[in-house]
Amino acid sequence: MTDAHGSTAVSAGAAAGAGGRAAPGTALLEVDGLTSAYGPVRALDGVTLSAEAGRITAVLGANGAGKTTLLRTISGLVRPQAGRVTLDGEDITRAPVEAMVGKGMAHVPEGRGVIAELTVDENLRVGSLFRGKVERSEFDRVYDIFPRIAERRDNAAHTLSGGERQMLVIGRALLAQPRILLLDEPSLGLAPRIVAQIFGLLRKLVDSEGLSVLLVEQNARSALSVADVGVVLNLGRVVVTDQARSLMADEGLRHAYLGF
Repeated sequence: MTDAHGSTAVSAGAAAGAGGRAAPGTALLEVDGLTSAYGPVRALDGVTLSAEAGRITAVLGANGAGKTTLLRTISGLVRPQAGRVTLDGEDITRAPVEAMVGKGMAHVPEGRGVIAELTVDENLRVGSLFRGKVERSEFDRVYDIFPRIAERRDNAAHTLSGGERQMLVIGRALLAQPRILLLDEPSLGLAPRIVAQIFGLLRKLVDSEGLSVLLVEQNARSALSVADVGVVLNLGRVVVTDQARSLMADEGLRHAYLGF
């Protein structure tokens, strides 16, 4: 098991894989010494971690650990006081939020933000506007991944269940064709059966298409069941980084930081 300074990251900038994505196992996203604060409250305190290409990296911890702030800082919604973020070797620490999609990053915040009055199909189209022309086949691909929302494509988004809304916002993010997907608490408020379904689909996307995912979750048991690597945060600091199966097996660590 490695500590916060012993991450198993591999150097970025390795040869790209198919479709312009980095080769599996290379460090696609690297965070070095990231510090962020809200006024006098320091939410991140020198966080260092990496997310490998073609892998799910789960960031775990209790409420207030800094998980959401980490994603918001990486995606540019919060400006760090110190530290550096690189995506495939490019420094994106000060890049504007609107530039992140073009650089290959899609961020799905907590809360399943859909436009309630629009249909499912219209929500997807709104999410694709930044790309200009999007082929019908790309929408069909999202519907193939999430057949439940395909069945409801003409329904207003406010009629969807929580799980269906979560599928919709993930599908909308996938239209950006991201190299890395940042997901914040996708299981929040969902029944265990729906959580398992969404996480299973996520795992399938990673395995079949080489998508990279940085997953923030309070539901540590579910997250570790699909993740490759786990990073545990506590009070804004990384306390451990290890293979997901090793974290799952460490009873003392689970009891101390993960609540199960």
